[in-house]
Amino acid sequence: MLKVGFIGLGTMGFPIAGHISQSYETAVFNRTTNKSQKWTSEFKGEVCESIKDLALKSNVIFLCLSEDKDIEEIVLGSDGIMEHLNEETIVVDHSTTSVDTATLISNELLKKDSIFLDAPVSGGEVGAKNGTLSVMIGGDDLAYKQISPILDCYSAFHKYMGISGNGQLTKMINQICIAGLLQALAEAASFSKKSGISSKDVLDVISKGAAQSWQMENRWDSMIDDQYNFGFAVDLMVKDLEIVSKFSKKIGANISVTEMIKSYYKELQDMGAGKLDTSSLLKRLDEKNYN
Repeated sequence: MLKVGFIGLGTMGFPIAGHISQSYETAVFNRTTNKSQKWTSEFKGEVCESIKDLALKSNVIFLCLSEDKDIEEIVLGSDGIMEHLNEETIVVDHSTTSVDTATLISNELLKKDSIFLDAPVSGGEVGAKNGTLSVMIGGDDLAYKQISPILDCYSAFHKYMGISGNGQLTKMINQICIAGLLQALAEAASFSKKSGISSKDVLDVISKGAAQSWQMENRWDSMIDDQYNFGFAVDLMVKDLEIVSKFSKKIGANISVTEMIKSYYKELQDMGAGKLDTSSLLKRLDEKNYN
């Protein structure tokens, strides 16, 4: 029977680990211990006091962290996962990182006869809570098939994308699409508000036609109401788009619109809005007060 370890109980990891715990024996670790305690007050599972403790109790380990350096520290650092792996452990990383980090960790874990799957997710906090995430997986296909039943606990769709790093490549493309959609949505919402038409009536109509998108259906009303204290933070989007920028230069891809929108997100950071949801691009337009 698969014994699952889960590291990283943030906005996404907290509910994901909760879904897993309903079907699998689950142990959790978080560097901020009060989050672990809160998690066990809501879900059934064991809190581990160290990465070593969790690794020794698990044959599948999930990670849901913020940045490349966090993944490298948790997996490859002193007293990290790699030092305490059980044989043939599968490590599944739901973080968004660079391809280089995914490839590095995959190669290092192979030396320990273990498998690393880069498996970033899309669907946001709502998707994590509702168990409807989309997961894109790079790495060993047999390992993917082995852990697929666990993915079913919290995702509406998951797909094997090929070699290590391809999960992260797919996530980069996802973020390019989201950035463009949100800027267009912000401009449309701003136009709607300034025109004097009922923005809620507009949504009723255009969300049923070719303009429809997940972002429109889930963010239009909150944007119109100037509500942004939830969801995927601007700071994290800037981090993700920096990864996209670096890789685009490597492959010679033109992402001029994405680069422009990244600069808008940096303006929001300068405005002190780094913790707000990515849909706060409308806030930038409102505060600049274009005439």
